[in-house]
Amino acid sequence: MIQDEMRKELVEHLIPFWKGLLDEEFGGFYGYLDSGLQLDKKAVKGCILNSRILWFFSNAAMTLEDATLRKYADHAYAFLKDFCLDKERGGVYWSLTYDGQIDDSTKHTYNQAFAVYALSTYYRAFGVQEAIDIAAGIISVIETKCFDEYGYKEAQDIAFQPVVNDKLSENGIIADRTMNTLLHVVEAYTEYYMATKDKAVEKKLMWVLDMFANHIYNPKLHRQEVFFDNDMNSLIDLHSYGHDIETAWLLERTLEALDKEPYTKLVTPMIRDLENQIYTVAYKHNSIPYECEKGVVLEWRVWWAEAEAVVGFYNAYQKTGEKRYQEAAQNVWSFIQKYLIDKREGSEWYYEVDINGAPNLEEAIVEPWKCPYHNGRMCMEMIRRTK
Repeated sequence: MIQDEMRKELVEHLIPFWKGLLDEEFGGFYGYLDSGLQLDKKAVKGCILNSRILWFFSNAAMTLEDATLRKYADHAYAFLKDFCLDKERGGVYWSLTYDGQIDDSTKHTYNQAFAVYALSTYYRAFGVQEAIDIAAGIISVIETKCFDEYGYKEAQDIAFQPVVNDKLSENGIIADRTMNTLLHVVEAYTEYYMATKDKAVEKKLMWVLDMFANHIYNPKLHRQEVFFDNDMNSLIDLHSYGHDIETAWLLERTLEALDKEPYTKLVTPMIRDLENQIYTVAYKHNSIPYECEKGVVLEWRVWWAEAEAVVGFYNAYQKTGEKRYQEAAQNVWSFIQKYLIDKREGSEWYYEVDINGAPNLEEAIVEPWKCPYHNGRMCMEMIRRTK
């Protein structure tokens, strides 16, 4: 059973691995493990990585009903509260040194969203009022400092003045707005809304869904656009397969939380179209490539995109009853088991493998973006969905 396999991966592999990165001396979790499994205890600690670890242990505690995981969630929470937060100006820094000093003081909206996401889950798991109060404060920062008449901004400096958005821009362009940041704002606000039923956040969730339906989604190409200028004009011919299948099930979750028929009618056709398009054009060799730029497919199978494909295809099966999606979810999971999960003792998942399953050993096992969020969430979602 896939549920048993997912539980085994979560309980016997992912959780022990990330427990082992806890930094008892300086707080938080170690930030870098190279492909040779050499741990750098003095590496930069990304605040996104710490937020995702906080989310991971909090959600795992709820999913598995395992109170022993609270120790690790508490440890991540303390680091976020004591070091990642700018207590003077508000918001969350981008990264810290190994001993908790500011490394990069950028206030990126994407990063603020992940802190809200993690704090909201921590509150849902353990009922810590302080955590949801901090989340509310960060939402206030997002809405007053990171939002304008065009939508959500991207990168700002420590005082919330605009800076170049190089952290979330790729493919040779610098974007003023990104689909990725908007996706994780809606993800974070959904989690916060599930915890609080806050009416102001409910209103913003509806605003974001309108943005996806009317500006991000390209119905002619059956995909989302990825990078935009300040006026929300698409900047590049890019189809991000991983983001499209992730968006499909995350927006479904938002629709379920809101339970508002007009938005269900607006967004559901887009979700079904994205799922079908990824299945049709990207699902090959029991996996999906990362993306397609200007008609050229990047054939690397990236850890997070494969994990999202499992959940996304299974969600499509649950909503449509179409067996092709159930089979795709199972086949991608089998691909992950065979190629992406690193069988070496003391490791986790490879960052990416080529079309033949050979790992890219130039990429680290742990770094500021490589975390237990996508693969851990895959396990937890599939445990819940296949009960």
